[in-house]
Amino acid sequence: MSRRTLTLLLSTLLAATLVVLAMVAQVPYVALGPGPTFNTLGDEGGTPVIDIEGHEVFPAPGHLDLTTVGVQVRLSLAQALVGWVQRDEAIVPRELVIPSGQTDEEADAENTRQMVLSQDSATTAALTQLKIPVNVEAAAITEGSPAAGQLEAGDVLTTVDGRPVTGPVQLRTLIGERAVGESVEVGYRRGTATGEVVLTTASSGETPPRPVIGVETDVKYPFTVKIGLKDVGGPSAGLMFALGIVEKLEPGSLTDGRYVAGTGEISPDGQVSPIGGIQQKVVAARSKGAELFLVPAANCADAVANAPEGLRLAKVTSLADALQALQTVRAGGTPTACS
Repeated sequence: MSRRTLTLLLSTLLAATLVVLAMVAQVPYVALGPGPTFNTLGDEGGTPVIDIEGHEVFPAPGHLDLTTVGVQVRLSLAQALVGWVQRDEAIVPRELVIPSGQTDEEADAENTRQMVLSQDSATTAALTQLKIPVNVEAAAITEGSPAAGQLEAGDVLTTVDGRPVTGPVQLRTLIGERAVGESVEVGYRRGTATGEVVLTTASSGETPPRPVIGVETDVKYPFTVKIGLKDVGGPSAGLMFALGIVEKLEPGSLTDGRYVAGTGEISPDGQVSPIGGIQQKVVAARSKGAELFLVPAANCADAVANAPEGLRLAKVTSLADALQALQTVRAGGTPTACS
């Protein structure tokens, strides 16, 4: 065998070996791609995504789709290289999606926990927006706090300084109007009995200090709101859940039959926070037919950079913003756009 032939053979074997290694060698990255979308006004697997019992529910035409990101957690070098050149796919370090030291199963459990919390926040935000009072219940009393020995777990907190408590955020706001060390009168209901206690606020220990009374709260709704959606995790569906609840509880239509999608983490007081994967979510929404996408303000730049043709992007910072954007579109106007 000539030297030239041997060199060619060895080069071919080396190239083949490198190709095989690229196909099987795992890299510490994950691929993010457009995931499925779900209409919060519709059914999934024969079960309503949002099911409300104990309150009148109105017909809800159109779409208010929550969007998701598909995650491929085990990538070969070849898959990562292909993903890097795909416009609708992102290759990111694994620790940005699954924290270092956390297993895939632990990450899934945390995503599920965040989804449950987002559903509670969405329900509270929607009912607050509709001015439907919710019961704020003392879930636990901090030992040694102002409320210790005065309030009990299970008490429903009804007033602060004579003003009605309609939600957990409002409770914190009312107490926050006092300075640390000042007295505050808290009304409560314990079973069928009612009462009031005067508590001297303590410091939260934060900087700057915030007045607290030492009560961990839970929210009890005047009717049942069930959100039945499996295999979706994380907090980013909160805004669309809240809009879906509002749509079902009020007559009329938020969408006028249009196909609207969006994303955003929501707090109990209706503030919308940015999320990850916006580039993939706008692609997924448009591929399903969405005409308008509700974008958390801090995600606007990335959304604009990857927006598919024909998809309008509306910037929102709160549930109220999102409702205003939908009202503007219904009236034939242009909502505040991402720029």
